[in-house]
Amino acid sequence: MKWNARINLTGIRTPEEIVRRHFGESLLVGAHAGACGTLLDFGSGAGFPGVPIQLLRPDVQVTLAESQGKKAAFLNEVVRSLGLQSEVWAGRVELMPVARRFDVVVLRAVDDMDRAVREAGLRASERVMLVGTAGQAVYPGLAEGFRMAEAVPLPESKEGVLWIAHRC
Repeated sequence: MKWNARINLTGIRTPEEIVRRHFGESLLVGAHAGACGTLLDFGSGAGFPGVPIQLLRPDVQVTLAESQGKKAAFLNEVVRSLGLQSEVWAGRVELMPVARRFDVVVLRAVDDMDRAVREAGLRASERVMLVGTAGQAVYPGLAEGFRMAEAVPLPESKEGVLWIAHRC
């Protein structure tokens, strides 16, 4: 809440909504991530869903990718203060080495979702997980090499779902 007042990490302001929407949805994603050793939180922003996933799943190496400098600085402070093993990638995912791959790539509330999904598909060796809406079952960037397998409803949401796409 203190950092959000200074650098606008999220538009959600009440503690109850932050817990329900950010932490609750993030923990749901983590619970459905399945077996994995590495996970990329693409466009991490305030650290959702990556930080709660790291807390839930300390066995997973979580990379928090955030291109905005102030938000990346916040993430570095979160990682340091909580003693997490997470890595903060302070830059655009597209600038990561091409060979860098992750078992799971997660996207939630990113700008230019179509472009981000295409890039996520290049980085994911097993699954891409997208927090979206029930009406958005087709992501053109995942058409090749992935099959959309599941839509998990988000608790207390009318249209929100977690889409899980598996590499074919």
